[in-house]
Amino acid sequence: MARQSGKNIHASAVLRASRERQRRALVPILQREAARRALQVGVAAEDAAPPLLGVAWTRLWLAGGDYRGELQARADGALPFIDEAFDLVWLQHALEPAPRSACLLGEACRVLAAGGVLAITAVHPLGGWAPWFHWRARGQHQTMQWPWRLREALLDAGLDTVAVHRLGPFWPHGEGTDSCFGGVYVLLARKRRQLAIPISLRPSLAGAPANVRWSPGTRRQHLS
Repeated sequence: MARQSGKNIHASAVLRASRERQRRALVPILQREAARRALQVGVAAEDAAPPLLGVAWTRLWLAGGDYRGELQARADGALPFIDEAFDLVWLQHALEPAPRSACLLGEACRVLAAGGVLAITAVHPLGGWAPWFHWRARGQHQTMQWPWRLREALLDAGLDTVAVHRLGPFWPHGEGTDSCFGGVYVLLARKRRQLAIPISLRPSLAGAPANVRWSPGTRRQHLS
């Protein structure tokens, strides 16, 4: 297998074709979401976002140690957005070259609105693509992401994984439709909403006789 030394693995024909396959596969899945604001963090300027009706995309991609695109920032720090700015966030292979993948994952959770969906696509570490990925990525900063580890990290961050699908053929240069052992996976997780307590279920404060003194630790607080 020939190796193109020094060339970014995500610029390979195999992964370019895979990212286009991912984009087409996500359209019917994400179109069902009531999203209006979406963020795509990818690995190449030419990768288009899924054409979702009524969704405005903000696109960023990793280039060295920086984010490029509609905004520019260092890739080893916070995303340049306020909390819960997006209804939908897609990390398209971005965790693999990220300088701090755990930081990027945490930032994606932070900018995702409650009830919103996080989509992650990456090469699966267990499959026919893994040896090829390791070989082609030698000398580059690339870290393969295990879905089960992502699931645990997302659970701690307040997101529930709702689906993990394999995409593409078993071998990186294979042909045909998606395989259940495909080399790439897509993970979908939803951010939990904070449960609102109905007014009728809120505890009421018992009245106290006028001559009772309240201790400093039990003084009545104003209820909004």
